[in-house]
Amino acid sequence: MEEREGDRYLNIQTAGTQWISEATLHHNRYEPTPYEHLKELFNRHPMDEEAGVVDFGSGKGRMNFYVHDRFGCRTRGVELNTSFYGEAQQNLEDYGRNGSHSLALDQIRFDCRMAQEYEIQPVDTVFYFFNPFSVQIFMKVVDNILRSQEVYPRKVEIILYYPSMEYIEFLERSTAFELRESIDMPSIGKDPAEQFLIYQFSPQPI
Repeated sequence: MEEREGDRYLNIQTAGTQWISEATLHHNRYEPTPYEHLKELFNRHPMDEEAGVVDFGSGKGRMNFYVHDRFGCRTRGVELNTSFYGEAQQNLEDYGRNGSHSLALDQIRFDCRMAQEYEIQPVDTVFYFFNPFSVQIFMKVVDNILRSQEVYPRKVEIILYYPSMEYIEFLERSTAFELRESIDMPSIGKDPAEQFLIYQFSPQPI
């Protein structure tokens, strides 16, 4: 699915890569996950309708709209940049104009805040990261996820796209998250890092 074709289908505008003022030591540039890669990921790892998906560094909301359209599940986008947050809100309004998306306003929400300040909800079960920020912030977010899981035991997943070695090393050396699936992108001459890694934390039986 071409980038602009995907946007047209969802009635949103998310295409393009942009550097932003907040792209500093701790926050990276805006670059949405390609539609063809989202399709590959969710063909092989579909979401349950009851899942609660949180995209950290959600930008203009592409992943949120794609997942909601395909699976009808609840999604949250957490974005620091006020311009991208505003565009995501406009996309939500445009997306909701489609009759089949009439409930979108109840199922999709965007929060404009630092990722580590987002309060993990008991219904949040899948956490998506496309290298949005430094490993220091990632560690704080994962700690918030684990604290929530401790209070409200449930199966939770972390999905990394184009995963950084720092993210991987932290999860595998310092947390109880286990790698459950690796999904490579089918393309010729691709970057070896162009893949999804899916980590899972399951409550231990008492």
